[in-house]
Amino acid sequence: MPKQTHLTPEFPPPWTLKGEGILLLYRFDKSWVESAGHLPPSLQGKARGGLGYVMLVDYQESPVGPYRELLLIPGTFGQKGSQAITSIFVDSPESLSSGRKNWNIPKQLASFHWKKEKNRDHVQVQTEKGVVFSAEISHGGLSFPISTSLLPFRLVQTMEGKTLATRPQGRGWGKLARMRHLSLDPRLFPDLRSCTPWLALRVQPFILQFPVPKSVPDEII
Repeated sequence: MPKQTHLTPEFPPPWTLKGEGILLLYRFDKSWVESAGHLPPSLQGKARGGLGYVMLVDYQESPVGPYRELLLIPGTFGQKGSQAITSIFVDSPESLSSGRKNWNIPKQLASFHWKKEKNRDHVQVQTEKGVVFSAEISHGGLSFPISTSLLPFRLVQTMEGKTLATRPQGRGWGKLARMRHLSLDPRLFPDLRSCTPWLALRVQPFILQFPVPKSVPDEII
C-alpha cells in the first residue's frame, strides 16, 4: 500500500500532465446516478444523467511525479449541465492533497496494480478495505487524434462549502478498446456492472492541462 505522509509540499495550479490511459464513455440513467453514483450531499437530487466517463490513467509526468488514477464522472448535474468527479482514487499522497486543495477533487488513496500487454491492460485498484475496482481491457487498430474539443470537461466541484469551476483541456491519440472483464466492490466504487460502455478508448500518449480554477456560487450546480 502507498505510504501516507504527514507533511506534503504544495503544488499549485496550473498543471501539465502527460501519460496514457483508458477512457470509458457511458450513457448514464438519471435514476442510476442518484441511487448508485455515490453522490455527495451537494449533488443529491441534481443528477441529469447522460454522457459520463470512467478513466483509468497512468500519469508518467506531472508536477508531483508519476502516479495512477481511477475516476468517475457520472453524467451532468443541475440546470447548467455541469460535470463533477464523484469517485476518484490515486496512488500519490501529493496528488491527493493537491487535488483536494487546488480543485476540490475528492481524491482517496489506493494502490494500483497495472499490467500492460501488447493489446491488453489488466488494472486492479485496492485500499485497506479491499479491491475497489478490477478490469481487463483489450485494444487495437489504428490510432486517431482525440481532444477535449470533442469531449469537453466542465468540472464544478464543491468541498467544505466552496465551489470551484475548472475546464481541463487535453489532446492525444486513441485506439478503440473493449471491456473484457469488470469486478468491483459497490461499497467502495459505484456499481457499473449493470452498465455497458457506449465507447471505450485506449489513449497513448496524451497531454492534459489543468488550469487555475474559478470560484463560483454554489447554485451554479
